[in-house]
Amino acid sequence: MTLLIPQPAEATRRPNVFRRLMRNPLAAGSLILIAIVIVLGILAPLIAPHSPNFSSLDAVNAPVGTPGYLLGGDSSGRDILSRLLASVNTAMLSALTGVAVALLIGIPFGLISGYAKAGADSTISWVFNLLMTFPALVLLIVVFPITGGSYIVMMAIFGFLFSPSIFRLVRNLVVAVKRELYVDAARVSGLSSSRILARHILPAVRGPLVITASFLAGVAIAVQSGLAFLGLGTNDVPSFGSMTADAFGNLYVYPIQFLWPSLMLAILGGGFVLLGNGLRDALEDSTLVSTKRSRHETTSIRPTDRRAAAHTTDESAILRIRNLRISYPTAEGDLKNVVNGISLDVRQGEILGLIGESGSGKSQTAFAVLGLLPPEARIEADEFSLDGHDLLGEDSQELKRIRRSLLAYVPQEPMSNLAPSFTVGTQLIEGIRSTKGGSKSEARALALELLQQVGIADPARTFRSYPHEISGGMAQRVLIAGAIASGPRLLIADEATTALDVTVQAEILDLIRSLQERLSMSVLLVTHNFGVVADLCDRVTVMRSGEIVESGDYRHLYRHAEHEYTRQLIGAILDEDTYRTDPPAPSRIAPRTELSA
Repeated sequence: MTLLIPQPAEATRRPNVFRRLMRNPLAAGSLILIAIVIVLGILAPLIAPHSPNFSSLDAVNAPVGTPGYLLGGDSSGRDILSRLLASVNTAMLSALTGVAVALLIGIPFGLISGYAKAGADSTISWVFNLLMTFPALVLLIVVFPITGGSYIVMMAIFGFLFSPSIFRLVRNLVVAVKRELYVDAARVSGLSSSRILARHILPAVRGPLVITASFLAGVAIAVQSGLAFLGLGTNDVPSFGSMTADAFGNLYVYPIQFLWPSLMLAILGGGFVLLGNGLRDALEDSTLVSTKRSRHETTSIRPTDRRAAAHTTDESAILRIRNLRISYPTAEGDLKNVVNGISLDVRQGEILGLIGESGSGKSQTAFAVLGLLPPEARIEADEFSLDGHDLLGEDSQELKRIRRSLLAYVPQEPMSNLAPSFTVGTQLIEGIRSTKGGSKSEARALALELLQQVGIADPARTFRSYPHEISGGMAQRVLIAGAIASGPRLLIADEATTALDVTVQAEILDLIRSLQERLSMSVLLVTHNFGVVADLCDRVTVMRSGEIVESGDYRHLYRHAEHEYTRQLIGAILDEDTYRTDPPAPSRIAPRTELSA
């Protein structure tokens, strides 16, 4: 099965995040101030008038402007400017160490916990919740003798103790994102969990992580300064905290000594928070920027040859379902059935319409075949096979291989199934390469060929576009192009035209019929619209409240529907003359705009 999975392409130019960041006055000002402070710290050995620990009796409490002591001297006769510049490096190393350790621990475990099953999630969350109960500052003071006075070691411990906050943030974001439709598409395509986490989920949660990391950098600087203020550190390493402690003794005599380290702490602490906000906004908004890209000449590559079995007259079913039951646990500990023992077949080369109202269980049935039901779902069946493969008895890796090679999926809302941060072309390329292999250039050529086959007038332009730059109908065509790339035996279309306007619905239905005939694949069409069924399907299965109430040839059901619910669905068709008196045989390609209203 081939779906649309994002992957960066070498020819894609990403929007200029730095340029967008600099358009934010607060973020730009903070970035400039922080950059100036960092540069001054790096150049401290070259521009500092004295060594930060050099002491002179002549400079004890020297006033501002004293020759050689621009900002004056402290109570020990050391140059305040030299110590201030050296303290910048201490502060930045403290921030870097604390943030790095917290992120390196919190992010991986947060991703795993949020994406894993309930047991693993509970265990990991319990460990980090326990760690969060530890009093961080008290522990830092207690372990200070073990560190030998090294502020780097103390900041590493601080990062470890702060990692539960990063973990909880990432875990909660992953839980919210992992059920997005484009993540489901990645799972159906057979991508590994690690690749889905790294390429699809992590980019979606980066905004809150950026601002949290920036805030944590300011906190790390403040914590290190606070510990130094309390005397937890070596006097040989200048820091804003030790400078503040020295100035505190002269607060009523030389209060200006207190100003310089406090000002630097305010610049760095506030600057990191404002910079994080601005960077978060720039990252999130960058996907809305349209950029120009160069055109590439490509050669045409034909899609994979279809299986010969699809061209035979064999009427055996490609999908066989017998007594399928799907249930979910309730808060009371019971099981609630959403599909109650249904049975159906999808024959080779036919289009079967699975129709019913919302909540009837039709989408649950389709998702069970696709393997997209949540972990808590309980699936049971006497037979549940796809092209002879048992979908309940195989191991997870084998199921991924079977579904990837035999199945394709066209979802209800095309825009929600395209990752917003990547172009159409990059998503098609990864989907093609994940199932067919080959080089990027071959995948790109095939993607352009598929876009042309699904009726897109300018494949190259669509290939370079982001999802927000194309229409809903075009996005649906893109999804269909990705779905047919591997030559599937069965295409599952779940309300594929619901989110589209009437004229586009007719075009998409024509496209599905055309591709189904040309590729000799079977189609399971999930819908609530009997007009769509009449326009496209060979047979119809009607579902209500998790059960099949009627099934058969669509022409027979139109004339001789036995169940009251089926008659109600037929009565909801708007075009009475066309359907209620003489339902036509499904035409092959001719436009039928009025049939999909």
